[in-house]
Amino acid sequence: MKTRNEVLEISFDLAVKIIEFSEELENQKKFVIARQLLRSGTSIGANIREAQSAESKADFIHKLKIAHKEAIETEYWLALVKVSKSYPSPSTEILELLTSVQKLLNTIISTSKK
Repeated sequence: MKTRNEVLEISFDLAVKIIEFSEELENQKKFVIARQLLRSGTSIGANIREAQSAESKADFIHKLKIAHKEAIETEYWLALVKVSKSYPSPSTEILELLTSVQKLLNTIISTSKK
């Protein structure tokens, strides 16, 4: 039986929502932020997935730390969009998924270091 990998699932769901939101931004000609958000938001899951085939525990932790940094960058772009009057606000779902991924990454990284 295959076990559920929650951080992979949530980061994938987040990436899909980020793609959709980035497309919405591009439709409104908000290209620069849309591309920045697309890069950082989709790279979270890519780094988590890459960590699954890490060569060592240190490599695993390193890749998850990169994913965490990308999550922090994504949070920054979303905060900018949220307070900018000429931008649509990100959905509550995006913000909740991002928070969930950040909490899971923090837990996994700190547990893996022990």
